[in-house]
Order: sequence, then C-alpha cells, then structure tokens
Amino acid sequence: MRRILVMAAVLVALLAGGSPASAETKPLPVPYNFLPAAILGGSPGASAPGTNDWACKPSAAHPRPVVLVHGTFGNQATNWQTYGPLLKNNGYCVFALTYGALPAPYPVNALGGLGSMRTSAKELRAFVDRVLTTTGAGQVDLVGHSQGTLMPAYYLKFLGGAPKVHSYISLASLWHGTEVLPAQLTKPLGIDASVVPVCVACGEFNPDSTFMKELRAGGVAVPGVHYVNIVTKYDELVRPYTSGIEPGMTNIVLQNRCALDYTEHFEIAADRNATLYVLNALDPAHPRPITCTLTLPFVGGL
Repeated sequence: MRRILVMAAVLVALLAGGSPASAETKPLPVPYNFLPAAILGGSPGASAPGTNDWACKPSAAHPRPVVLVHGTFGNQATNWQTYGPLLKNNGYCVFALTYGALPAPYPVNALGGLGSMRTSAKELRAFVDRVLTTTGAGQVDLVGHSQGTLMPAYYLKFLGGAPKVHSYISLASLWHGTEVLPAQLTKPLGIDASVVPVCVACGEFNPDSTFMKELRAGGVAVPGVHYVNIVTKYDELVRPYTSGIEPGMTNIVLQNRCALDYTEHFEIAADRNATLYVLNALDPAHPRPITCTLTLPFVGGL
C-alpha cells in the first residue's frame, strides 16, 4: 500500500511539472550588462526577475528583505535586471518600487525619480511598511542606485525610517550632491540650478539646494544604520565622484581593487565586481573573495 501511495505521489508531481530539477529551483539568469538588460526588461508595470514575490518569507540565513531603490529616470524593472535575480538566487526576499513618477500616460509614467525627493521618501516609507507587514520581518536592507542612494536618507532622518533599516548600501552615491546644470553655465546667466523643469529631484541634487542643506545639516547618517558606499572614478553624472564618499561610512572605490573596471554611472548597477561588495555588505559573516573582472561602460563584460 505504501509503495502504491509513493508511486501516486510521484505521478502527481510529474503531471504537475514538479521534479527535483523543476523551473522553480533553477537559478534565474543574471545579466551583467546594464543598458541591454534595462532596454529589454523595461515593459510597463513589470518587475525585475526575482523581485516583488509577496509570498516570499525571509529565511533564518537572510532574515531581512532587501528593498531596491532605483535612480532618476529608472523604475522597479529597468534598474534591477541584475540585482533582482542575483539576490533571489542567493536566498533573499527582494522587493522594488517605482517612485517619483509623473501622473502621465505611458511611457512618461515609466520614468521614476522625477518628483521631489521629500515626496518620494514618503512613497518609500509606505513601501517599506508594506514589505515589513507582508513578510513579518523587523527590518529591511536597502540597496540603492544614484538617486536611490540619496532620497532614502530623507526617509531615515526625517520620516522615522531609521529603526526599520539595518544596512543602507549605495551604488554611485552622491552624499554631497552633484551639479546637473554646471555652475559655469548657470551662474553667469542668473539661472537657479536648483530648479530643473520636469525633474524636481534633479534640481535638489545641487549642493546648494535647500534639500541638500536640510539633509546635510547635522550629518546625513543616522545612528544604528550600517552604510556602505560603492563608487566609480568614471562616474559621468556624480561629479566629482568623491561626492559619494562620506566620512564615518564604509567607502569603496571600485578601481582601487580593480583597474580593469571602467564602469560608469549606469553600468555600476550591473557591475560584476560591485555585486560582490554588495553581497558581502548584506552578509558580512560569509564574505566572498573580491575578484577583478574587465567591465566596460554601459555594457559590462563582453
């Protein structure tokens, strides 16, 4: 009788497509090229592979869900074609949101990070609360890119986010802001560089903006949160790249370890070398050796 029941169970599993090598257990493909993956993965309303599985429950090995925070003009799909599947394959519950989008039809509403970072921080607060409530976790870890390295600081400092965040890991960070419109052009013309049409956040990046002054007053870091910044010397948007380096935080310049890494502001979100630093920051008890892989701007390794 027992043999018959076992055979029946196996038959049911096979008919249902279940087997030890089922698609559910296979690792997701992880692309290490930002631009091609972002273009192909940017369909409206989509989520990056491995993200936003609201049935996911954190494991004992990785008890904190990871929330991915995209950059300006990005969204929950385009920005995270690498980190969604990478973190899922490594056993994390991974979630990503689109914030700061304009109330307009597609494709305009697919471009996130355009609104004021003060408002976007409130969207992040609501999203983190949803992740914590759904997963039952006590805290999350944040992994941000570009604006996603700066806007969450407002959430932590002013909107009660600090107790809910354990680690805050930044790719192409800009703690000291950056000039979207060069001062050499704006000042002689009497243009306020902190006011950028359509992209309010872009103006807030300016080091002299009221947003940056408010955020930096008294220090940008909040006690109890572990900060890790990963920057590249070839960042074409965060100028100087040292704007992403902040005393009292863990600061990593990719080229200090790998001279073959030519990643810039966009490719850093898919950079194979950077992924190792991120995985180690999320799980410092099980560090991975840092290797050096040739990385080209925008397209990564060939």
